[in-house]
Amino acid sequence: MKTKSFLELSDVKAIAAAAEAEAVKNNWAVTIAIVDDGGHLLWLQRLDGVAAISAEIAPAKARTSALGRRESKGYEDMINGGRVSFLSAPALSGMLEGGVPIVKDGQCLGAVGVSGVKSNEDAQIAKAGIAAIGL
Repeated sequence: MKTKSFLELSDVKAIAAAAEAEAVKNNWAVTIAIVDDGGHLLWLQRLDGVAAISAEIAPAKARTSALGRRESKGYEDMINGGRVSFLSAPALSGMLEGGVPIVKDGQCLGAVGVSGVKSNEDAQIAKAGIAAIGL
């Protein structure tokens, strides 16, 4: 039997704080979502001034990234490349850039999803959060 790491509350708080700091530094209003490896919501933070729909999009991006164990941008790229049938993939509704998996020793521990600014900026914020725990 293998041993697997998992996100603790202190990890989630560190990721959220670093992601928020990156957003605030750039004056970006976003929603930040953090999920576990099964896509279950562990954290949702909606900064002032962000559109309400981002509170739906950020968790969807995070869930898609965690379940697929890859950045959600990969799905967006596939669809934009003509593989539109992927829109019917079950359980994946956040197939837009901005969902980034949290990976340690080759294992997906969860993901961060961000929504509210340009997709590449959403991903930048998610990656800044993940970097806070040394991953």
